Amino acid sequence: MYRPRDTRMPLDEAQAVIDAHGFAVLLDERLRASHLPLVLARGEGELGSLYGHFARANPHWQALEGQRVLAIFQGPHAYVSPRWYAARPAVPTWNYVAVHASGIVEILGDDATQAAFDGLLAKYEPDLLDDAAILSDDYRQRLLRGTVGFRIRLDDLQGKAKLGLNRSPEDQAGVLAGLGDSADPLARQLGDYTQGYSERHLADDLGKGRLG
Repeated sequence: MYRPRDTRMPLDEAQAVIDAHGFAVLLDERLRASHLPLVLARGEGELGSLYGHFARANPHWQALEGQRVLAIFQGPHAYVSPRWYAARPAVPTWNYVAVHASGIVEILGDDATQAAFDGLLAKYEPDLLDDAAILSDDYRQRLLRGTVGFRIRLDDLQGKAKLGLNRSPEDQAGVLAGLGDSADPLARQLGDYTQGYSERHLADDLGKGRLG
C-alpha cells in the first residue's frame, strides 16, 4: 500500500481500525477473495493474530494452510470537495482510512475453531453466548461441523490515514465542516474520525516536544 509519510498510522491506531471495522477482504496469493469478519488478538506476537472462520463449503480455505494472505480492512472514507478548501486552485480527492494485515494461515482444530467463533460472538453480541434458546449446545455442534476456523499470525501490519492533515489549518477546518454537513453518514463518520485522529496526534506531538 502506498503510504506517504504523513499518512502512516501508528500500530495502535491500525489495530484500533481493525477492532472498529472488522469485516475484511481476505486475499490469497492467487487473488482469490473471501469477505469475512475477523477478530484481532493483540497479545499474540508483536503485531497480533487474526481469527476467523470459513463456511466449510467455501473451497477457499482448502489450500490456505501455511500460505501467506492479505486481509484488507476499510475504515471510514468519503469524497472531499475542493470547495471546502481555503486555498485555490484545488482538486477533488477522496480521504480514507485503511489497514492491510498480512501473515501465515493456520487452520484450527475443533476446540480452537469454537473458541474463535465464541470470540466473534463476545465482540458483537456477548449475550448470545449464554442464550441456549438461540444457540443450544446441539446447535453449536452442528455449526462447528459446518465451519473451518483459522488464525493468521501477522508479520506485517500497515495502516494508512489519508486525512489531509498535511494541509493548512484553514483547509483542514473547511474539510471538517464539509464532512460534518454532509448527508452521507460515512462522510460524517470520516469527519469524526479525522477530528479525533488529529487531536490524538497533536497531543502526542506536544507531549514529545515536537511542537511549541
